[in-house]
Amino acid sequence: MSSLSGKKILIAISGGIAAYKIHFLIRDFIKKGAEVQAIMTPDAEHFVTKLSIATLSKNPVYSDFYGDNGTWNSHVEMALWADVMIVAPCTAGTLAKMTHGICDNLVIATYMSAKCPVFIAPAMDLDMYQHPSTKQNLELAEDFGNLIIPAESGELASGLIGQGRMAEPATIVYAVEEFFSSAGRKRSLEGKMVLITAGPTYEAIDPVRFIGNHSSGKMGYSLAEEAAERGAKVILVSGPSGMVVKHPSIELYRVTSAKEMMAKVFEFYEHTDIGIASAAVADYAPREVAKEKIKKKDEHLTIELVKNPDILKTMGEQKRHQFLVGFALETENEEENAQAKMQKKNLDMIVLNSLRDKGAGFRNDTNRIKIFTPAGKKEFALKSKEEVARDILDCIEAEILK
Repeated sequence: MSSLSGKKILIAISGGIAAYKIHFLIRDFIKKGAEVQAIMTPDAEHFVTKLSIATLSKNPVYSDFYGDNGTWNSHVEMALWADVMIVAPCTAGTLAKMTHGICDNLVIATYMSAKCPVFIAPAMDLDMYQHPSTKQNLELAEDFGNLIIPAESGELASGLIGQGRMAEPATIVYAVEEFFSSAGRKRSLEGKMVLITAGPTYEAIDPVRFIGNHSSGKMGYSLAEEAAERGAKVILVSGPSGMVVKHPSIELYRVTSAKEMMAKVFEFYEHTDIGIASAAVADYAPREVAKEKIKKKDEHLTIELVKNPDILKTMGEQKRHQFLVGFALETENEEENAQAKMQKKNLDMIVLNSLRDKGAGFRNDTNRIKIFTPAGKKEFALKSKEEVARDILDCIEAEILK
């Protein structure tokens, strides 16, 4: 049974194009046994109709303090009725009103009367989301005890591509469901920032070809989900991967090349508490990238390769307070090579997996690891990557608490 069964969910819709997703959000909550009540800002009615929302939620929808027949739509009653309130989409204007107490509509009045947890799913254009006032308001909202479900990256209504899309309905449902199911669970990484790299990097040869590897990103994404479950704020920098994130505390940044990954990592590294470099970064890249597709003319093609920046080594050199974890995928002299890498790159821990072990390595749903620290070695049986992620984070926490 879902942890949402029987829960009373109040959804506050503000006036943004992402409001169309609310139909799917309501449907998903209803399927999991929740009761849904929706309210709207007046501007939201430009994007969705009360009729469609009421049909799905099986409850009347309110956007004003007064009904058509002069009845009072009590914001206090709705606020006290709810087990959880979700503001989605939360536009820049609604967010500013929430954080500064500008109570000029039913949604804000209900929010200010709420005693339940409040989730905020922001949605706005790229430049608006990056504006200092928005960042400050999100921080203020979080300081007030609200739970932020970060906007996702992708194509926006303006045609720009970047962060600002409202989280998908499945992500919002997961966040709320996880909130109720994890009530009372120990959040051992609360207040920590965990930076994780995942997946491969692709190094362009020409506009259609690249040098890459078989990494799927499954291990890094599993680590991100587990760290978020433990209360951490997670920055996940991912190379090309078909994996998706579910937990709202994960900020996902997609990159392609090693240079792009390095640049993104060092945007956050200074404030990182735990760094986990699980990405399979290409060691080399073509010296020159052809501007046009290379035609098949000769029997042989020679491509000059140059070394990529060593992201993990640079992280080790710049390490101050961070606990730094690396990965080693080996085919021979596994333990010796892993321990040498740990020392050379100034790591606190290294995770070794061997391509000789059946079920380990790239593309598999399982892995078999050995973990090395300066104090010694721990060896684990073949497990799912979700279980492996728990083992790795258990070892990290044990080292941090020494």
